[in-house]
Amino acid sequence: MSRAHLPTLTAMQCFEVSARHLSFTRAADELNLTQSAVSKQVAQLELVLQHPLFRRVRKRLQITPEGSLYLTEVRKILAQVEMSTRYMQSYGGENEVLNVTTLPTFGARWLIPRLNGFRFRYPNIYLNIGNRVVPFDLEDERIDVAFFFGHGAWPKAECIKLIDEKMVPVCSPAILPPGGVDDPLSLTRLVLMQSATRPEAWHDWFQAQGCYTEHSYHGPRFDTFYMALRAARSGCGVALVPKFLAQEELTAGHLVVPWPFALASRDAYYLAYPEHKGEMAKLKGFINWILEHRDIMRCGIAEQVGSKVPHLD
Repeated sequence: MSRAHLPTLTAMQCFEVSARHLSFTRAADELNLTQSAVSKQVAQLELVLQHPLFRRVRKRLQITPEGSLYLTEVRKILAQVEMSTRYMQSYGGENEVLNVTTLPTFGARWLIPRLNGFRFRYPNIYLNIGNRVVPFDLEDERIDVAFFFGHGAWPKAECIKLIDEKMVPVCSPAILPPGGVDDPLSLTRLVLMQSATRPEAWHDWFQAQGCYTEHSYHGPRFDTFYMALRAARSGCGVALVPKFLAQEELTAGHLVVPWPFALASRDAYYLAYPEHKGEMAKLKGFINWILEHRDIMRCGIAEQVGSKVPHLD
């Protein structure tokens, strides 16, 4: 189809608002158009699609199955247009948006606590933070900063190491036997909860201790460590997680480490940013903030002893 024959954004807006209200009249009021103009735009859209989007039932609109399917796509398109427009409105001005993506549990447990006060030092930088658990391209997604777990390499990006991790088993104290566990394999009497992103985790943990069990891959599977932690706290079984992500529950006593062995991961958590954006002031400010607060919270006394933190100058 030639782009000259594609539906207009006005037609899509008229359709989306009409579908939301199931009324051309109310849609016209919201869009500040006439009822006939809205109806005409939807009719033209139906002509292009060659499918009816609404049925008129007793003077009321009823969306068709084809209309429901198209509505989902239209809302994605309109949301993308709005986001892109706001991005360009802020680009290069006094107020700038910094697009940040992070792993869900890492973002909630490590990143967010380190953002307290950022807005006061950098009042003109607006953070737009989202979660990603699958690979993506920084440029295609217009991401300025990505927090990820891996080897420390990202195509066409600079990477800064933030933190190592050690994997430990955690569970609710309520599900432990009275005398605790005697050896690593004792945990197999409980439910071993699996991580969708670390399918080999339990196998590697047992193997590092010279143990083998056919139960390494058996158990409910969770997309995020946060979900696994919640399940462990609820008594659903034992989760194998990075210890620093479970520190909140461990400190409060909601979770315990039933067997003390901690498996050091070969990979680590990194911050990545596109190479060509390294001189952007908003990016420099954010990275300096993260590095500063990483070291302060890691050492606890960094400010008192006058520790130096690296800055991007």
